[in-house]
Amino acid sequence: MVGIVIVSHSARLAEGVVELAREMAGPDVAIVAAGGLDLPGRPLGTDAALVARAVTEAWSDEGVLVLMDLGSAVMSAEMALEMVADERRPRLLLCEAPIVEGAVAAAVAARLGEPLARVAAEARGGLAGKTAHLAASPEQEPEQVPGDGLAGEITRDGPAGEAPGDGPAGEWPADGGHGEGAVEARLSIANPLGLHARPAARFVETVGRFEATVTAENLTAHSGPASARSLNGVATLGVRQGHEVLVRATGPQAREVLEALRDLAARNFDEPAAQRTAASATQRPPQADATTQRPPPTDATTRQVPPQPPPANEAPAAGTVLHGLAASPGIAVGPARQLRAAPIEVPRTPADAPGPELDRLDDALEATRRDVLAARDSVAARTGAAYESAIFDAHLLFLKDEALLDPARRLIGEGRNAADAWDRAVSDMAEVWQRLEDEYQRGRVRDLESIRAQVLAHLLAVSRSGGSEPGIVLAADLSPADTAGFDPAVVRGIATALGGPTSHAAILARALGIPAVVGLGAGLLALPEATLLLLDGERGTVRVAPPPADVAAAERAEERRRAAGERARQLADQPAVTRDGTRVEVAANAGSVEDVRRAVAAGADGVGLLRTEFVFQAAAAMPTEQEQEAMYREIARILDGRPLIVRTLDVGADKPLSYLPRETEPNPALGQRGIRLGLARTELLLPQIRAVLRVAAQHPVRLMFPMVATREEVDAALRLVAEARHGLRQGGVAADRMGGPEVGIMIEVPSAAVAAASLAGAVDFFSVGTNDLTQYTMAADRDVTAVARLADAMHPAVLTLIGRAAVAATEAGRWIGVCGELAADPLAVPLLLGLGVRELSVNTASVAVVKQAVREVDLAEAAELARQAILLPSADAVRELVRGR
Repeated sequence: MVGIVIVSHSARLAEGVVELAREMAGPDVAIVAAGGLDLPGRPLGTDAALVARAVTEAWSDEGVLVLMDLGSAVMSAEMALEMVADERRPRLLLCEAPIVEGAVAAAVAARLGEPLARVAAEARGGLAGKTAHLAASPEQEPEQVPGDGLAGEITRDGPAGEAPGDGPAGEWPADGGHGEGAVEARLSIANPLGLHARPAARFVETVGRFEATVTAENLTAHSGPASARSLNGVATLGVRQGHEVLVRATGPQAREVLEALRDLAARNFDEPAAQRTAASATQRPPQADATTQRPPPTDATTRQVPPQPPPANEAPAAGTVLHGLAASPGIAVGPARQLRAAPIEVPRTPADAPGPELDRLDDALEATRRDVLAARDSVAARTGAAYESAIFDAHLLFLKDEALLDPARRLIGEGRNAADAWDRAVSDMAEVWQRLEDEYQRGRVRDLESIRAQVLAHLLAVSRSGGSEPGIVLAADLSPADTAGFDPAVVRGIATALGGPTSHAAILARALGIPAVVGLGAGLLALPEATLLLLDGERGTVRVAPPPADVAAAERAEERRRAAGERARQLADQPAVTRDGTRVEVAANAGSVEDVRRAVAAGADGVGLLRTEFVFQAAAAMPTEQEQEAMYREIARILDGRPLIVRTLDVGADKPLSYLPRETEPNPALGQRGIRLGLARTELLLPQIRAVLRVAAQHPVRLMFPMVATREEVDAALRLVAEARHGLRQGGVAADRMGGPEVGIMIEVPSAAVAAASLAGAVDFFSVGTNDLTQYTMAADRDVTAVARLADAMHPAVLTLIGRAAVAATEAGRWIGVCGELAADPLAVPLLLGLGVRELSVNTASVAVVKQAVREVDLAEAAELARQAILLPSADAVRELVRGR
């Protein structure tokens, strides 16, 4: 990563700036102080030789950024530049940014792996946050949406945020000129990313199911009110995590819609935990996203859309490594294929009559709707990923959003042509989005720009070229529709100048299995067509015109992966047997009946983890014992004799239930969740145990308890199993066969791994949850960017705990599996088997490749490999060991 040098007349000042910057960015960035004269006591002054030595100390092949305070500091830095070796000089940049704020911003950018030019840009923008914060007086109200229907704005007679009356908590009569029967509710937003496009879409869709007039207002940010039937209206309220939203409803189903919105908020707007994790782990400073710098619309006769990044001065030279953000894993080699949008010339000429223009707009909207539906269906068919395909639902809402259509139709009525009216209406809405405080929500303007361009393309008969010839697609940015249309057999990789790893295009690239790197900068777009590129989607780099040796190595690796993948798919329905003849069960993790159907089709040996909390979260109320039994029985029927492990309810932390009120915990990950909640609320756990026992009487079902930390918890859980079995027998219900189902526990708390010898005798099996085990072992929240790198399941400390649990299980005659993400990593398979693991439960897409990885393992060799791995100092060292075997 880029190194940083701080040049100041004062040695203490330079050292203080370094201390502050390191506090913000961590110790990994090389930041060196060069303050004062190189004399005893370090008197005030600057010394070119001292600066040159600091540059050498901070040197990185990525370059060094030098920040200076004033006067002779600049001249000393320039003299130091002359002392640096000629080959290093092009990668040494003297920057005019403010020394304190610039150093902090630059250090954070360097820590993210940004290239030198971007680190410098971040430093120059170091004052932006302070400027924005102090620009307005505290009394100044935020700019409001114009009152012409934009963003679904309504007027309000009563004062905003007035105190509630005497009604029930969270809901009270509200007249204030809004009519009899009006009710209100306050929603606290817990989503880490607030109401970005998809949660806002869920909000709007929920409101649309009821006969009621609903408005929403952000009480925290003092924005709104806005129509709750408008996606833009809701999304542009700027609702962030921790904000309070006032929802007001009138009409026949006013109370019902508020209850539905409360439930939706309690479910975190149906955002998957993994997606929330990925999003929160990839937040970047607002300055880093070039899309936030979009200029306001003008009244020129023509305008191109969508906006492009600033042009690069020249194409990167051969051998240059462009650094961006890893968006989708994998390595790709191929020629550059620039995906260029044909310039959309929006005519500003008036229309002869509004009628035909309104028809043209309606036709273009309908054609775009068909395009979006086709893209959604294509993604769902190719990936089976319902959440990823649901990205397009927000786009469909844009096409019928009153906050866009009403202004566009009004402008047509005023004499503008359809393209001009649509373009202006969307431009106005985009400006509203870009005024939001939250960087992630501002980033969602790309989806609006995508719909703008699609509708204009139909209105003006233009198209986008590129992406049809084999190679690596290059673009300023990609819309979900662009990405959904890519054929992985043609598009070997994706590289964009803008965007981030949480963009919808990045999510779809991952779902489609196309390697991708985003945020590479404008230089990417200056690359000539067909320039050979080597893209690494795991490291976030693109090498321009790589040496033949690198290309050959990458192509060999690609060919090996392709051939291995094909072999794995052909053998997916066959058992996974090691080279020395040991059968290893490769099962799938699932959360629904559809997941199980896909797992069986993919060749899974069973379901090694049924996440029953997904069943609970999808329900509007607590599922009854009979409803749970029906679900488990249907899954067992689909598995047709294959084993099924049902994990009891694991809610809490990031998996709340709307119908299960909980007290707020300062650290939910260490709070009452998993078995702890089940033992405290046996009215939840006992019906689930009874439902499992009923199904286990006819099918090979196993029962598993999560988040076990002590033997006392195991004993208490087993007593509940005995109680449930006894009750069912007393009622004449067949509750088991051959002594009942196997009962196991999750090993995901370090204390359980340490005390595994005590626990093994009480249960029938262990299943290691490596996600939580890693997080707790390394004391690193994988949702926190600054420490996420520590939360690596390949760390020797984590492997040691897995090995300890495996030894305890084997000595007690029990079996042990792994159901965390580590099980799906082919590189980890020999280590896990060498430690004693004999069952792996993975995501459906990984079943075939993991089975193939098992077939390549010799257990004796794997045991020696694991023994060596746990003695190494780091996860990276472990990976190098395995790669070299």
